[in-house]
Amino acid sequence: MKPPRNPPYGNAPGRPLVIAHRGASAVHPPGNTIAAFAAAGELGASWVELDVHLSADGALVVHHDPVLADGRAIGELPAAEIPSWIPFLEPALLACNGLGVNVEIKSDGPPELRDRLIDSVIGLLGRSGDPDRFLVTSFSMEIIDEVRVRASDIPTGFLAVHLGSEDRGLSRISSGGHVAINPWFGGIDAELVGAAHAAGIVVNAWTVDDPDVMRSLVELGVDGIITNVPDLCCSVLSEFA
Repeated sequence: MKPPRNPPYGNAPGRPLVIAHRGASAVHPPGNTIAAFAAAGELGASWVELDVHLSADGALVVHHDPVLADGRAIGELPAAEIPSWIPFLEPALLACNGLGVNVEIKSDGPPELRDRLIDSVIGLLGRSGDPDRFLVTSFSMEIIDEVRVRASDIPTGFLAVHLGSEDRGLSRISSGGHVAINPWFGGIDAELVGAAHAAGIVVNAWTVDDPDVMRSLVELGVDGIITNVPDLCCSVLSEFA
């Protein structure tokens, strides 16, 4: 039976949610494949995280880097030239089998494709009829701001390595209507988690494969753990049940 799909931007059900980084990427390396997404729920994940770029002719391509292994840029290729093992976003979402999906809109592709990329993502997610199934994130504040303007029903979050000083950027995130921060796990401390929760923002840590780090994050009160090993993460979380 599939685990419940609880939003990683609402109240965590007593312990962090398990978010499979690029799907079950340790079992199906390098992740971001149909097989990796299909296996995520079987390994206990409630959510999947994936990355999306836009091809030259407007296809939504699920791939982490802006270039392929052979050096060709996704933004300069037509969809027909994308290798067959790299999925497009719509079949990738279907492969997640009803799990929640954290869609990272990549900010390192061609700037001239950015508007089309945003519109194409929110158009596809909007047609699903279930916007709360998704969390759209980016390292670009401008991108998630645009998502909020164009599709205010789709939850958004900000990706970061280290958040800034003062209020650590939380007031900017909150005032923009964003509901989550996804920081690198090494930049998370009790002060950040407390301040985020006080502002109504949840904290999803990336990317965590070490069980001792997982335990520390549970104790800090994070809301979600993004991991390549969702089965290991579930095992660690069972210690806190």
